[in-house]
Order: sequence, then structure tokens, then C-alpha cells
Amino acid sequence: MGLFGFKNREEKVPKIKWFPLKDEETLTRLIRKESFDKPIVFFKHSTRCSISAMALHRIESQWDISEEAALPVYLDLIAYRHLSNLIAADLSVIHESPQVLIVKDGKCVYSVTHNEIDPRDIKRNL
Repeated sequence: MGLFGFKNREEKVPKIKWFPLKDEETLTRLIRKESFDKPIVFFKHSTRCSISAMALHRIESQWDISEEAALPVYLDLIAYRHLSNLIAADLSVIHESPQVLIVKDGKCVYSVTHNEIDPRDIKRNL
């Protein structure tokens, strides 16, 4: 029991099982191979940006997409900015942060940024 008789809050487990993107080889495999099996949802996150933190929270709290329907990929832009530049060049999209991209069959079919990031729209565009 916590202070004033309230129970301590339990740690919330994210509904999303992120696949962390950390290298070029994995990026190439995701776009050129795995996106042909199921959609890849890239979330490009700046760990220094409050808007990006809000977008991440929104995605994690409202995510209801099965692992079979899409692969959610997390990219830490501070640590791996060069990978974001490669994504922009390879998929012909402008780099933004925060940003969600859906890739199907090697092509970006959906791109949204900042406060427009909504898990319901992500699901509709898979």
C-alpha cells in the first residue's frame, strides 16, 4: 500500500513490441525483403523532443495492431540519424521527426508527422 492508502501503480507494459533499428543491413532487409511479407511501420523518434515523446506515448497507449498485421520498427534519431537519412533517400520521403512511415512491397505508402500521428490512421493504412 502506498502513501495515503493508495495502491502503488503497476508498471504499464507497452502494447507494442518494438523492433529496434540500429544498422544499415537490417534497414535494407526490412525494406527490400520483409516489407513484401507484411507492412513495416517505422517510427522515427527524437529522444530530445517533447512532441516526439507525446507521439510515442500516443502510439504506445493506443496501439492495437497484431504482430501478424505489421512490424513496428523504432528508430532513435539521436543515436542513428544516418539511418533516417538512408530511409529518406531510399523511400523518397522528407526526413521529419517524429515521423511514421508505412512501407509495403519496398515502397512508402503512408507518411505522417508530429501531431498527425494517430494509431487508428496507421491501422487503416496497413
